[in-house]
Amino acid sequence: MTDPITPAAMAIPKEGYFELTRGRYGPTFPRTPACYGFNIIAKVLDGHEQAIRDYGKQLEAAVTAQPDVLAPLKLHYLRWQLFDVGSGLHFQYQGIFDTDFDKYTEDAVKLFSSTGITTAFTHLVGFPEDWKTNPEAFIMFVREHQVPSFLEYGEYPYVTSEEVKKALRLKAAFSEMLDQMQ
Repeated sequence: MTDPITPAAMAIPKEGYFELTRGRYGPTFPRTPACYGFNIIAKVLDGHEQAIRDYGKQLEAAVTAQPDVLAPLKLHYLRWQLFDVGSGLHFQYQGIFDTDFDKYTEDAVKLFSSTGITTAFTHLVGFPEDWKTNPEAFIMFVREHQVPSFLEYGEYPYVTSEEVKKALRLKAAFSEMLDQMQ
């Protein structure tokens, strides 16, 4: 690994890994300079575009009401897109997080089940109806719709979200101390 203040990039083979290592639910993907993550692309059920957009607003409200509601997922960021490539509306879910693929999806099922927050995936073609009681089916759906990256870059490589927050808290405390010295 490089030091955390020297940017780093990693080219990833088409399969999404360098050496096949089996996780609990399929191949494990490498930790990259951007940490771990995935890209899910799946077709949207006909007529469900607004429901997905509304779900985005519901998730925003949940985070506003309880800023740490998604903390178990160890996220750096999420990005969602809806697009039509000529065969119907598709949803893309991009996420970067600190845990491996299997743990992230297991934690997501637990989080959704314990908080009452559902998932936008319920509006996607082929998503299992029993996902709350069958985490393996949820994970298999995610695996089947995963599109591996072929390049990942980190401006601050391999740094966890907790390390970023800790550095920001330290910066704020240091700034406050300097302000009080004046």
